[in-house]
Amino acid sequence: MNTYETVFIMNPVLSEDQIKETVKKFVDYIKSKKGTITQEENWGLKKLKYTIQKKKTGFYYLIEFQSNGEIINDFEVEFKRDERVIRWQTIKLEKFALEYADRRKKKLSTKTKAN
Repeated sequence: MNTYETVFIMNPVLSEDQIKETVKKFVDYIKSKKGTITQEENWGLKKLKYTIQKKKTGFYYLIEFQSNGEIINDFEVEFKRDERVIRWQTIKLEKFALEYADRRKKKLSTKTKAN
């Protein structure tokens, strides 16, 4: 099992329910292929560095998961088919990236505990 991280940007005109539905679709896809979700982060509405499909903002979402490498191609095809997603990137986390991801998770958990 490898660890992967996918960040995707959704259309800014989506409602809260549509965003949740889109995220659930991709999480369910990973789980249906015997993958496990290790982290999810909703980064919210952010300004894009450059215009994509005439959009200047988008809803960012991160999913960190473990699965076999065979599902990645089909997973990315699902992103291509979904009109709600305007960009995505999936990377395989290696040793140093995993360490960084763990530090980021710890920092996030201490921030949520402080609030």
